[in-house]
Amino acid sequence: MFRVLTTATAFLGIAFAAYAQTATPEEARAIAKEAYIYSYAPIASYGTWSKQTTLPDAAEYVGGFNVFRHYSEAFTPENKDIVTPNNDTPYSWAWLDLRAEPMVLSVPAVPKDRYYVMQLIDLFTYNFGYVGVRSTGFDAGNYIIAGPGWKGEKPAGVDKVFHAETDIIGILGRTSLNSKEDIPNVKAIQAQYKLAPLSQFLKTPTPKPVTPIEFPAYDAAKATSHDFIGYINFLLQFAQPTVSSETELMARFAKIGISAGAPWDASNVDTATLAAIDQGVVDAKAAMAETAKTTLSSNGLFGSREFLKDDYMTRAMGAEKGLFGNSLEEAWYGGFVGDGSKATILHFAADKLPPAKFFWSLTLYTLPDRFLYANPLERYSIGDRTKGLQYGKDKSLTIYLGHTSPGKDKEANWLPTPDAKYSLVARVYGPEKGAMDGTWKLPVPQPLK
Repeated sequence: MFRVLTTATAFLGIAFAAYAQTATPEEARAIAKEAYIYSYAPIASYGTWSKQTTLPDAAEYVGGFNVFRHYSEAFTPENKDIVTPNNDTPYSWAWLDLRAEPMVLSVPAVPKDRYYVMQLIDLFTYNFGYVGVRSTGFDAGNYIIAGPGWKGEKPAGVDKVFHAETDIIGILGRTSLNSKEDIPNVKAIQAQYKLAPLSQFLKTPTPKPVTPIEFPAYDAAKATSHDFIGYINFLLQFAQPTVSSETELMARFAKIGISAGAPWDASNVDTATLAAIDQGVVDAKAAMAETAKTTLSSNGLFGSREFLKDDYMTRAMGAEKGLFGNSLEEAWYGGFVGDGSKATILHFAADKLPPAKFFWSLTLYTLPDRFLYANPLERYSIGDRTKGLQYGKDKSLTIYLGHTSPGKDKEANWLPTPDAKYSLVARVYGPEKGAMDGTWKLPVPQPLK
């Protein structure tokens, strides 16, 4: 159902007449700045999912569309496929092509001590829905995921219908892993995550096939130049009809050649307009760099369109800081950069422990590569599920961070660090109100005395 276009000629649509430019150079510059910021997240996402779905030889390949690929191993420092990996929740990845018909996601019943979540992500990177213990409970269920063109009713045997704005969507599943010994249990649960076309689920006739997709090869240099227009034109064809809040925006973007499914060839743009578009891209990158300086937390960068309120700069910051982050109600993220040559502590008062409905963790990464740190304890994270964690008599908790042992009596709470700078990332799954509204904060690290 797909073919990857590998030549510039195929991607850029050389054989078409020059479209009319209706913007002055000044207008084109302003529009290009706005359009680049708008396009940044969906194009960055495409750089990831195009490998996962269209490149069988890529390490990231999940098997194409409409299938799950599960990851159930416990990460170690030897795993270098992804940065900032975590052993809290091994992933289950899928990308769905909803053009022909909806897909049905089926999930099993899980024990009350087992966390899982299925995050539904559209091509714009909006989190448009959730299935999991927080949102839909611990029971088994069947959920329809439908594209913008489906107008059917919820059939019997289906718990809920999720409507996406785009015909291609992603599912990022996470299933809690308690220890290496827990891996078989995680695999058994993952094996029960199922995807089926709606017609197969209902045992009705299969719709006729849709037109195969011709996927442009992702090129980071093109994606961050005036040729970003070719990529966003390609992606917009899977987001039709245009949502009402973007009707005027798309009319404005059309003045520089942005239109769903339209070809793009920079050589057909007059010199002054192309120069103005190039300057608009420079302006956009500068604006993003300034915003990034004050974007110190990923919380609030991810969510639905309603949550982000068409704030495309915030959407771009989310993609830049780390694609596909959970909405705040599902997970809270925090952390800091520390120096392992200086032993430090994190002290949680009894009433200031991470406010998690499910569980929390602290994971340590080396810098600048952001991989797990090899250490004699083979302990790469610590949290409320860590066996043997010792609390104070007053129910407070002290975590020790440093390159050398804080002493045998404290090693149960020791997270070893390199003798250099490191990154500590805190994750709170199912954050309570205090984490969500900012009244609870991660403690400031203090020197070990």
